[in-house]
Amino acid sequence: MSDKDGEDPTADFLAEVRPEETPWRTERPPGEEAPERAERPEKWGRAKSAGRAAAKAAPYVQAAALATWIVSGTLDDSNDSGFGDMGSGEA
Repeated sequence: MSDKDGEDPTADFLAEVRPEETPWRTERPPGEEAPERAERPEKWGRAKSAGRAAAKAAPYVQAAALATWIVSGTLDDSNDSGFGDMGSGEA
């Protein structure tokens, strides 16, 4: 929608609040070398390696949980069948 004067208040507002282009997102002129990357100390080395180990182990943990669930369901079913009372001799 536009005003009667042909101005768009939404476009004006967006132009006011739009952030300026950051220098690391602008294109470099041809032939100019890229700036050196700042060295970052690896603070999260142990956390990253623990995360990778957990991600690698996840399928095995899921498989173990599924196997445990199946076995526990099978054991519950065998206890409910009543075959354990056949040799008791009680009437």
